[in-house]
Amino acid sequence: MWWNDGWGAWWFVMPLVMIGFWVAVIWVVVNLLRRGPSPTSTGGARPPSPEEVLAQRFARGEIDDDEYHRRLGTIRGARHPGAGA
Repeated sequence: MWWNDGWGAWWFVMPLVMIGFWVAVIWVVVNLLRRGPSPTSTGGARPPSPEEVLAQRFARGEIDDDEYHRRLGTIRGARHPGAGA
């Protein structure tokens, strides 16, 4: 019988192991490419400026028009001493 030739079930198991190996390699590569670079790595995204955070809060409706302009003036005044009223 061919089961007793020294190979046993390896003729069936080894292809499955190879297929599993390549599936794992492809899965890792796809997930690394999908994730992209982390923001903390060099050359990554910079944190938003205070004006950008304020604009986002205004766009979400967390603050009204008067509050937005008052805080924007405060931010710009702090950035440029002597500017503003």
